[in-house]
Amino acid sequence: MKHILIVDDQLGIRMLLKEVFSQEGYEVSLASNGFEALEIVNEREIGGVLLDMKIPGMDGIQILTKLKISHPDLPVMMMTAYGELNLIQEAMNLGASHYFTKPFDIFEVRDAVNNLIK
Repeated sequence: MKHILIVDDQLGIRMLLKEVFSQEGYEVSLASNGFEALEIVNEREIGGVLLDMKIPGMDGIQILTKLKISHPDLPVMMMTAYGELNLIQEAMNLGASHYFTKPFDIFEVRDAVNNLIK
């Protein structure tokens, strides 16, 4: 399914990714926190999630854990700042499909999502 959920507390990142993936033909849902993300995933059929690691309230590891319990086959790609690579290993162990280090190459993100969500 070509429906992607973007979870990031930074409005600019959400809007940039929404524009890119809308142009690629995706339906795009946006969430600024983990509670919104979990609600969207439970209400709609999502093909993949782009999830920021550092989000106030419920961090990316907590969100990923909850997503993988309720939707074990859902591809989740993590976004993180350079200094958080130890968290990426934890995320990959929990079932994350891919990760991007911020600042990321938007074309690399687009291509990885297109390859993962067919």
